[in-house]
Amino acid sequence: MRPIAFQRSLRDATGSRAIWNSIYSNAKTGGNDDFQYENTVGDLVCRGDVCVGWALATDVRAQTPSKVPVFEVDPFWPKIPEKILLGPVRGIAVDAQDHIWIYQDETNIAKDELGAAANPPTAECCIAGPPVMEFDQAGNYLRGWGGPAKDHDWFEKVHGIFVDYKNNVWVSGEQGTDNHLLKFTSDGKFLMQIGHKGKTKGSNDTVNLNRAADMCVYPKTNELFVADGYGNRRVIVFDADTGAFKRQWGAYGKPPDDSTPQTPRAQRDGSKTFNLVHDVRISNDALVYVADRNNNRLQVFTIDGKFVKEAFIARDTLSAAGTVYSFAFSADPAQQFLYVSDGANGRIRILNRQTLEIVGSFGRWGRYPGQFIVPHNIAADSKGNLYTAEPREGRVQKFILKSQAGSASSHGGL
Repeated sequence: MRPIAFQRSLRDATGSRAIWNSIYSNAKTGGNDDFQYENTVGDLVCRGDVCVGWALATDVRAQTPSKVPVFEVDPFWPKIPEKILLGPVRGIAVDAQDHIWIYQDETNIAKDELGAAANPPTAECCIAGPPVMEFDQAGNYLRGWGGPAKDHDWFEKVHGIFVDYKNNVWVSGEQGTDNHLLKFTSDGKFLMQIGHKGKTKGSNDTVNLNRAADMCVYPKTNELFVADGYGNRRVIVFDADTGAFKRQWGAYGKPPDDSTPQTPRAQRDGSKTFNLVHDVRISNDALVYVADRNNNRLQVFTIDGKFVKEAFIARDTLSAAGTVYSFAFSADPAQQFLYVSDGANGRIRILNRQTLEIVGSFGRWGRYPGQFIVPHNIAADSKGNLYTAEPREGRVQKFILKSQAGSASSHGGL
């Protein structure tokens, strides 16, 4: 999906709506991203005084377009309350009710954008939203909470969020003394802290974390899997109820080793150590997917940490941002597709989950709907829709699963 226009209202002869369609082919080559777009349909849709144009494009490199999902951006989602402004949005999650939770940095908003919060107010808008915010499927804001309190240590810089099968909310931080995780009820009641602020002893410390990026809970074992990757180089597992340490591992299932030099991401042989473990997710068939962000790769393990396989994403990308940020699975029971957010290239990659072959992608670097400035985190709901979080833009986007590529309904309205 490639947004190609965003401008003030354009109206047709009836004065209400303008829609245009064009079918064209567009080819791009270079590096590991050689592909051709075909059957591309562009639309311009106006609602009120806003017009949004986009193009749906299918990457046909895999020669199996009938099996590749097609998504359409909803540029009007979510519905942020009028005076609330979002800061950098680093985390996003979907709960069992298909509610969407975001984790945003309300402390990192320019003062001149928060005129309504000044004393006295200097402008009509705005005030910062709370760190944790919950939305329904329609994008309506439901509630929010979070921040410093006497019964727990808050974070220097918010990062990851996950809602488990018991509807508990887990959050992490990724800067300085953020050596812990926090667990809350869905209405913000504090439940547990794992680790201690400013107490890390490195990747073999089984009590404290070191700027953990994200986490997930595996219902079958009630275990919390943590991508402990900004300061440490490991996946670490705790009991989700007690916080007791269970096990940990580094790249290839080996013990984590902080002394190993980080190797260039584009070298022929894969690095023997993780280089920013940024996400961890577990599939229905009990495979653990680990985002090794700055090595431009993902690794797959058993629940016990035995290495299974790996794949590289746009491996020759030399950006310091890395290419493997976050994961989501397709909604079918077999979870045929693995979605990977590629921060450096501003794309969502679609992988065959069994082969780890890239079979499609959408997005590009940009600031308009359907484009990305670092798609930092991704989540999927039970209907197969995708949600993305962008810290630089302070933005959340929803991508509606419309059809399988090649079907008659591969384009539509909002």
